[in-house]
Amino acid sequence: MPADLAVIGLGHLGLPLVQAAVAAGIDTVGYDTDPRPCAELRAGRTPVEGSLTASEIRRMLSGGFRPTTSAAELGRVRTAVICSPTPLGPDRTVDLTALRDAARALAARLRPHTTVLLESAVPPGTTENVLRPLLEEGSGLVAGRDFHLACSPSRLDPGNRTHTYASTPKVIGGLTPACTESAAAFYGRLTDKVVRARGPREAEMTKVLETNFRHVNIALVNEMAVACHDLGVDLWDVIRCAETKPFGFHPFRPGPGVGGHGVPVDPGSLPYSGRTPGHPLRMVSLAQEINDRMPSYVIQRCATLLNEHGKSVRGARVLLLGVTYKPDSADQEAAPAREIAGRLMDMGAQIGYHDPHVLDWRVRQLPVPRADSLYEAAAAADLTVLLQQHRTYDLQGLAVKAQLLLDTRGATPAGAAHRL
Repeated sequence: MPADLAVIGLGHLGLPLVQAAVAAGIDTVGYDTDPRPCAELRAGRTPVEGSLTASEIRRMLSGGFRPTTSAAELGRVRTAVICSPTPLGPDRTVDLTALRDAARALAARLRPHTTVLLESAVPPGTTENVLRPLLEEGSGLVAGRDFHLACSPSRLDPGNRTHTYASTPKVIGGLTPACTESAAAFYGRLTDKVVRARGPREAEMTKVLETNFRHVNIALVNEMAVACHDLGVDLWDVIRCAETKPFGFHPFRPGPGVGGHGVPVDPGSLPYSGRTPGHPLRMVSLAQEINDRMPSYVIQRCATLLNEHGKSVRGARVLLLGVTYKPDSADQEAAPAREIAGRLMDMGAQIGYHDPHVLDWRVRQLPVPRADSLYEAAAAADLTVLLQQHRTYDLQGLAVKAQLLLDTRGATPAGAAHRL
């Protein structure tokens, strides 16, 4: 049965797009080579932590959404959007394996006049130098002449109720002006505003700039946190004062590390980045180095606090609060909690956790005990560490109950806990 849209990749990028498309009345099929997401979706369950709720999935299915592992469906649509994951590999370069697999599956069934869009986070040049050749070689069609090709990187903020899919402007860069307009016509049905980039590389680089902006500024404030602690300065009060400046300043806050699906990318270090002069973005590399050090700094602060209270890390009962990468979400992508827990375990600590959004949590394949009663667990623990500030946590009450509380998010009232 033909559909208007095929979303390729039913993960944290693809599912919100499906939800927006179905809500707009677009007949949508979702394709994934992995049978597990499709089976979960057909059963009315979300296959991705921190993504859609079961009731939202059921509404999508009742609205006509069809998850499938049959690539034949890709040859029956007007628009195909690639939302494949592009994680960092062991060498910290972007792994495009899933994107290439998606392109080959689509190319074998690509029809003339189809609009192909790329939402995955990719380095500049990927749409033209990786995706385009695969589509053309596999289909015998020419991009920009026989089918439309454009990049529109995702700007999702999972769990954000203010900036939704519809209210977040969509950046689009097409291979040709006609490609851009075809993409704009599609996204115009889903979002309130479409922003036309000069081309695919400008759209790709927009995502790189946005992601690197976040990481660099978090790294700056993380360094400030360490320096302020050493100097006996209250960083959180400094930020409170600085953010009153109505120009030239945007507040960021430190934390135990940086999680999320967006990863810092240095396009100058990539072999297919084209005419780049080969100069790395040194600030991006340094920011990543600083942010990667934060879990170790949290461990150091834990050990110091325990020692100041006459206790050793070895044998200490440590309760970790909030193991997700962002508040009020179940998404654990790259959250620093797992690394912090692992290092504390290596030092002989007895680890427990509490998170209202995570009912089962494992570190190095081992289950970590979950606290049923938060206050009782905090009172029993030698040290409680707030790693993520979920809305349900009563931090003032928690500060009273906990023997020793380290707040890595600056969320507790001043003087109620030790803050990062």
